[in-house]
Amino acid sequence: MRNLTMLTDLYQITMMYGYYKAGKHKEEAVYDLFFRKKSDETNYAICAGLDQAIDLIKSIRFEEEDITYLRSLNLFGEDFLDMLRTLRFTGNVYAVPEGTVVFPMEPLVRVHAPICEAQLIETALLNIINHQTLIATKASRVVYAAQGDAVMEFGLRRAQGPDAGIYGARASVIGGCGSTSNVLAAQMFDIPPAGTQAHSWVMSFDDELAAFRAYADTYPSNCLLLVDTYNTLKSGVPNAITVFRELREKGYKPVGIRLDSGDLAYLSKQARKMLDEAGFADARIFASSDLDEHTIADLKQQGAKIDVWGVGTRLITAHDHPSLGGVYKLAASGKPGALIPKLKVSENAWKITNPGIKKIARLYSNQDGKAIADLIMLEDEVIDESKPLTIFDPVETWKSMTVEDFNVRYLMIPVFENGRQVYETPSLMEIHKYAIAEKETFWDEFLRVKRPHIYKVDLSDNLFDLKKELLKTTKSRTK
Repeated sequence: MRNLTMLTDLYQITMMYGYYKAGKHKEEAVYDLFFRKKSDETNYAICAGLDQAIDLIKSIRFEEEDITYLRSLNLFGEDFLDMLRTLRFTGNVYAVPEGTVVFPMEPLVRVHAPICEAQLIETALLNIINHQTLIATKASRVVYAAQGDAVMEFGLRRAQGPDAGIYGARASVIGGCGSTSNVLAAQMFDIPPAGTQAHSWVMSFDDELAAFRAYADTYPSNCLLLVDTYNTLKSGVPNAITVFRELREKGYKPVGIRLDSGDLAYLSKQARKMLDEAGFADARIFASSDLDEHTIADLKQQGAKIDVWGVGTRLITAHDHPSLGGVYKLAASGKPGALIPKLKVSENAWKITNPGIKKIARLYSNQDGKAIADLIMLEDEVIDESKPLTIFDPVETWKSMTVEDFNVRYLMIPVFENGRQVYETPSLMEIHKYAIAEKETFWDEFLRVKRPHIYKVDLSDNLFDLKKELLKTTKSRTK
């Protein structure tokens, strides 16, 4: 567990010093971490990164070398630096479990702590949750497009640094990938590793057939051959079939072939025909080559005969949407036991925050078990499941619906209480299974790759009224 205390923006520490100088450092604050509208192509996200966020919070501690460095900036007094020496996280954290389907404006993490502690962890917390949620969401879309086919993650060489490769692989598994090429990530998180050979392996031998035979001799029970180094259909697949016949005579069953270039729809259909005619109907066809959910969806539509998809660059970098846009906003502050709801105002309705201490309620139909809508509500509110519930869009308020015959699940769970960790993160593969089950509670209309239907995320009456009142108060102050 690394100490990431200094992984922060300078203004977090200058604000902490300002709180200290103003005598506000003993006040408490509540912050919400959430993301705003993603894009027209995707509305949901898969929450990820909580495990590393827990490590961050547990490791909060300024070492003496940190104090020495901060002193050298000539920005802080010695009394404040002395306070930093003993600073530990003592607050409360609620969060949505990893693998949960979430939507814009919903608090993924809620931090309630002394204001300096809550302020300090903002940057690193956003760094962790933003990145891993982004990659988990991209993986989820890729897996959805694959329609039940296996998906492997192998983007390490194109990731933006080692941490992005390691934790991106972890997030990809949360999003639905079943394996990774990243050996360190596989070791750290107990992910099934995957990989065979590169074109350089084939090129290092005098001819393709010799390369295939050498690989088959090395891994006779796990023989997967890369067939597009020279000519996929004229040499690659025929040579693979020759080696597969030799393996079968020795009592081994070949795994299949991999395509990494060319027209994957055409090549996979032709290769499938050749393999079937040679008696290898159970040999699988793996495909790679700058794949993403859009290309996979198109290839599926074209009838490509691909069984396993290897997705690298466009997954690990979230190529077409490279940032989640998560923010960390103050929702309440004040003296302990007397917190005052806070509101950030903007001319853009999406940027006006939701005040107060909140939670998320997800409504499910009792008839089919599918999610109906989410309701962001104040922490002390409870929904009566025995009565019809009318909800409305918080921006376009004339849009409303009445929900009947439903049950409620409150998404946020306690993670830290008074600085003590009270939640143990499940294993990664347990989160993987949970995330799959989560997506099954949503209709395809909300998950589809292109132009998904917008899932309803509304505010409770009490929260809406509080927000409206604070907006009115703020407006009167600025006249």
